Amino acid sequence: MKLLLAASLLLASLASAAEFTVEKTAAGGAIVKVDGKVFAEYVVDQANKPYLWPIYNSDGKSMTRSYPMKNVEGEKQDHPHHRGLCFGHESIGGYDNWAEQASFGTNPKSSERLAHLGSIKHREFKELTGGKTGVVYALSDYLDHDGKVICSEERCMTFQVDGQNRMIDVDIDIIASQGPVTVDDKKDAGLSIRVPHSMSVDAKEGGKIINSEGDKDADSWGKRAKWCDFNGPVEGEHLGIAMLNHPSSFRHPTPWHSRTYGLFTANPFGLSQLKLQTESGAVELKQDERIKLRHRFIFHKGDEKEGKIAEAYEAYAKETR
Repeated sequence: MKLLLAASLLLASLASAAEFTVEKTAAGGAIVKVDGKVFAEYVVDQANKPYLWPIYNSDGKSMTRSYPMKNVEGEKQDHPHHRGLCFGHESIGGYDNWAEQASFGTNPKSSERLAHLGSIKHREFKELTGGKTGVVYALSDYLDHDGKVICSEERCMTFQVDGQNRMIDVDIDIIASQGPVTVDDKKDAGLSIRVPHSMSVDAKEGGKIINSEGDKDADSWGKRAKWCDFNGPVEGEHLGIAMLNHPSSFRHPTPWHSRTYGLFTANPFGLSQLKLQTESGAVELKQDERIKLRHRFIFHKGDEKEGKIAEAYEAYAKETR
């Protein structure tokens, strides 16, 4: 009887285990599905950098702002370069892949910025695999305004399900593959997600920001923390997005460029521009040196307490990344 019960429990567990599929899209990106439903899409052909959009939680609710990919009534439509979940930096090797041409509109003072506009160009996939997790391992090049390669990037994104939570590990290595390169001290730099407008603090619908040190809302900007959480209403339910910063990540614990209007960025680069110190935090990478950035996103129910983000961080910190 006990053996039959154990076998039944095992079968139930196997039946409920999430099954991931990862496929290349016609546009050259990748789409990640869990149990046949879209989790996220890696888009490589719509901007001057790749990004994840859309991203859905376990109930199929969209967990990022839709603009500029899609116009949704009631959304705040600013900063068109804040695309879903993405990485960008205002000055690597002197070129900007944080902003894009649409960022400047018709501002006559933008000509200098446009002259230094670069890009992150997807080159190829090293791995696209499904199963118990989904893996999108992408190789990209950082280009100057004329398309010359400045340096390279390896980005491994691992998609997981943990109960009601969905998680994405984003492991990025920036590599001085073409010789020495300067990674400047800039406020607009790092790994970002633009949260749904209803979740933002400025929407005044109950959204809030809180970090591991207890700093809230606007007070979290420029502060170092092991994790930061944005939570608030999304389609009638209180949901959250946590970003965890692994101890092996560059300049852990990272400073945060977190904005009450909905931008949420782990920025270990802008030490002076984020007002953490007076001297520049610029980094000079030698040939083949790399910067390692290690983060986990958790899309959870409720606030940071209901989502058990502090506990999730402790488990994440014990992992080897």
